[in-house]
Formats: sequence, C-alpha cells, structure tokens
Amino acid sequence: MALLSSQSPCHLLWSCSTLVFLVLLRSDTASSALILTLRNHHDRHQHRRPMFQTNQSTCALFAGTWVYDESYPLYQYSSCPIIDPQFNCQKYGRPDSDYLKYRWQPLNCELPRFNGLEFLMKMRGKTVMFVGDSLGRNQWESLICLISSAAPRTETQLSGGDTLSTVKFLDYDLSVAFYRAPYLVDVDVVQGRRVLKLEDISNNGNAWRVADVLLFNTGHWWSHKGSLQEWDLIESGGIYYQDMDRLVALEKGLRTWANWVDSNVDRTRTRVFFQSISPTHNDPTEWQTVTTATTTKNCYGETVPMSGTTYPTGEYPELMRVEDEVIKDMHTPVYVLDITMLSELRKDGHPSIYSGDLSPAQKANPYRSADCSHWCIPGLPDTWNQLFYTVLFY
Repeated sequence: MALLSSQSPCHLLWSCSTLVFLVLLRSDTASSALILTLRNHHDRHQHRRPMFQTNQSTCALFAGTWVYDESYPLYQYSSCPIIDPQFNCQKYGRPDSDYLKYRWQPLNCELPRFNGLEFLMKMRGKTVMFVGDSLGRNQWESLICLISSAAPRTETQLSGGDTLSTVKFLDYDLSVAFYRAPYLVDVDVVQGRRVLKLEDISNNGNAWRVADVLLFNTGHWWSHKGSLQEWDLIESGGIYYQDMDRLVALEKGLRTWANWVDSNVDRTRTRVFFQSISPTHNDPTEWQTVTTATTTKNCYGETVPMSGTTYPTGEYPELMRVEDEVIKDMHTPVYVLDITMLSELRKDGHPSIYSGDLSPAQKANPYRSADCSHWCIPGLPDTWNQLFYTVLFY
C-alpha cells in the first residue's frame, strides 16, 4: 500500500459505539457456487434475520459458529500502515495469535472470501463513507487493510482532520472515508456550551451528500455521562435540558437520522443497511459457567472464542429495541447486518492491554485499563466487512 499523505493522518480515537447503519450503492448481482440469490433484500418487515437462498437450503448468514482456519488472517498488520495504535494489537505486544485464525461459518453455506480487487473494480469512481464513532473507525480501517492487501502496488492518498479522514485509491478513483459524528445528529456550541440537538442533522448531513456509500453507527455514546459525554445541554423541541432519559434521547436522534435518510436517499439508486450493536466483554460472568472458577475480571487473558452458536446473555436489549422500532417505521427499505451474536462469541478479539495508547503503568493494571469494547485489527472487523462485501456483491 503506497501511502501518500496530503495532511497528517488523524489518529484521534473515540469511545466505542454500537449501532452501525450502512447506506450502500445498488450493485449488480453476482453468482456463486453456493450463494445464488438474495432473499427478502428489501423487505423492511423481515429485517432481523436476513437470509440467502443457496442451492442446498436457506442460509441465515448471522447464525453459525467460529471455525479455526489456518489460511487466516487475510493480511498482516505490518502491511497496513493505516491501523491506529489502539487497534494494532500485534504491533503492541499481544503474545498470542490464534484469535486471528477464526473464520465465521454460517449455517448451510460458505461466505465468499473477501476479494479486494473485486471491491476496487466494482466500486471504481465511488466514495464510501463511514459515519459515526470509533467502532465505525475500527471497521473503516479494516476495510482499507482488506482492500490494500489485495492491491499493494496501488497508490493511495491519505487526507485527515479532526472530523473527516479519507483514503483514496488513486488508480481506481475510489475514496474510503471516515466522518466522526458519534451521535449522528449535530452538536453545536451555543453561548460557549455544547448542545446536543436531537432534531438537527443538517451540518453533518451536508458532509454526507458527496458519498455513494454511507455506513452509519451510533450507540454507546448515548449512555456516557460526566466528562465522557460530548455535550453540556440537550435541545429537543426548542427546549434545553440538562439531561433526559437516554433511551428517549437515542430514539429522538435516530428518528432524525431516519428522516434524513428517507428524505435524501434515492431508493432507486441506493440501499440502506443497518449494522446491529457491537458488544463489549467487561463482565466474565456472561460467558463463564457456574461450575467455572472466575479467574478474570474482563476480556484480559481471553484467547479463544465461545464455542457453539449462542451467547448466554445479551447486554443491550433496550438499545436493540429502539433501533428496531425506528427501522420498522422508515420508508426506505432497510437490510439489517445482524453482527451482534457472532461478535458476542468473540470475547478473545479485543485489544485488552495491547494498545499503543496505554502507558506501561496502565498495562500493568489490566483489570482497570483493558479495552474490551474495540477490536483488534486484523481481527473481527474483517468479518464484518466480509459480510458487508457478501451482501453488497452477491
């Protein structure tokens, strides 16, 4: 990956979120030995478990298990200079590597292997933009690594700032960008105070109009309090609040986003995707059985995925209820990329203490400092992008 930088790359990382929304350019349908046709692709009332019709049976892409595969990972961290220190686990001392070798195996079908050259050719001349917080950035960096590893001689150009970072694959005129908007809706400064405007998205939305493919995420930021939140007041209906029920605020913000999509997305040319919540692994009692002695306090030290096809408990049922209600009421057809369960099984995939953002003192105290929200790159976000690639082109 020959990387040119027109500005200094933006390496600011932000706290995690969970909901990822994807608005994708409609593409020609390709054929596969196993995946033949996409079913219920635009049925907004069938959004929770999208299916593929295969030559064997109907396959639920997001129901399956993790299998060990020596042919993974699809690239090495050393070949991808875009990876931020917080996600670059191998570079910053993670001693194990088996977590890199697990492949998602859906029931009754095989996912096509990610083909970066195919992505470049089919998306030639387009702009792909991730919009959201650091989980969106997590996936953005993964996609760049997957594409560039397939075309290492392709010249790229990086431009970056506090809000927008873009990598352009010059030979294909393809731009892949990340736009930071952790609440999606606008946060404006009014008389020196930061105001979260639940019914205003115009400032952010204006920046998104240039994109052919939009991938949104939001979620965890809505629950942050104190110094972690990025607002001082909330505005709704012309009234300023010091705080309000966070689920109510989330729903208002998501409906503002949904109205923007319904009003600005050309449904004859675009497709809308919603990526479900990405889990954290801060509580080992979620995955340890009553007969297992508790030896950890978070994801630190976890080196293998959960076995099986289900996770014992879910962390975000209320957030998922809100997202479902908003999507159900949209006029634009929505396809849900339901990555929650398959990600819950990957308690081994987080940076933990193997991050370039942590000091030696922080690394010495993993039960307080471990990052169990973001994901290592290479790692789980590559599977999210493999699913995105599958739905986009097959």
